[in-house]
Amino acid sequence: MKYFMLATMLVFLGGCSTARPYVTSISSDGRGGLIIQKGYTEYNYLLGVIGNKEAGESTIQVISEK
Repeated sequence: MKYFMLATMLVFLGGCSTARPYVTSISSDGRGGLIIQKGYTEYNYLLGVIGNKEAGESTIQVISEK
């Protein structure tokens, strides 16, 4: 019975796997900087589905503002 409960917990707790963030888009902000959008790839073991999740965006200043 203990092994059954342990196996059940592992299935429900370990049902998804997420890859590290990757760059989805790079664009200019019009003021000498770059806008970088990131995302994650997620694999759901229980459903056998691969999906994308948005991780956010960052701004990097390339040219100093005057």
